[in-house]
Amino acid sequence: MFNYYIYRFGQFIALALPLRLVYFLAVFLAQGYYLLAFHDRRFVKANLRVIYPKITNRQLRKISRMVFRNFAKYLVDFFRFEKINHQYIDKNVKLENLHYFDQALAKGKGVVVLTAHLGNWELGGVVIAQLGYPFWAVALPHKNKKVNDFFDAQRNRKGVKVIALGKAVRSCMAEIRKNHMVALVGDRDFSEKGIIIDFFGKPTHFPEGPAALSLMTGASIVPGFMLRNPDNSFTLRIEKPVEFTPSGDKIKDLADLISVYNNIIQDYIRKYPEQWYVFRRFWVE
Repeated sequence: MFNYYIYRFGQFIALALPLRLVYFLAVFLAQGYYLLAFHDRRFVKANLRVIYPKITNRQLRKISRMVFRNFAKYLVDFFRFEKINHQYIDKNVKLENLHYFDQALAKGKGVVVLTAHLGNWELGGVVIAQLGYPFWAVALPHKNKKVNDFFDAQRNRKGVKVIALGKAVRSCMAEIRKNHMVALVGDRDFSEKGIIIDFFGKPTHFPEGPAALSLMTGASIVPGFMLRNPDNSFTLRIEKPVEFTPSGDKIKDLADLISVYNNIIQDYIRKYPEQWYVFRRFWVE
């Protein structure tokens, strides 16, 4: 319950004060949290070390601090969803390659939108929904119902329909068959029961959802990432649909398809490590 009131207070501050000031306060608090949160800091550094094995300790500290700062800004943006409209999008978001969505939807088989815990995936979903696309997102429910209701309300009021992770398969298939878009994050498996795939040269559990949904329905997988720019504007970049021809061997196809698109995710994380928000051990020991 305490977390719920923290989130509501954060939302109040984020809406009441100018954005530049809220970002300043968020970064200030993130700096303090960075110094105090020993375990989170250790895991972030360990994960970055896998991505950049030759990085200096000074560079590692710099990037890890930026991870905490950018995540604090990500929360500010989430709290301010009610201010997102077409005027905001025109002013603050550069849209790249939306035609890939249109091309995939024109096939009539739905779209699996693939993203990662990178940049601001929540805001990206809101922007896509505000642009008029039929957009659903699979989200991990929070343990506290009031917190979960708060998060879902933030998404729903801006057109993002939520599918709870534990009930995702049937609901996702139903929406895909209506030629809707279903978004899933493809870089972290919260159950630790996903398929083990090489990622940056080390094995880790990868969620099967995006690949399995595509193979079951024939929906195109279209990667998309909402990236923060240095001036705190954003670029919503859509990549071309993942090209893959199934062999008919379900187990092999699942692993091969995940391997194809995890290369895309790797490229983005390598390019924007300061925007990859994973505060737990990521790789299989």
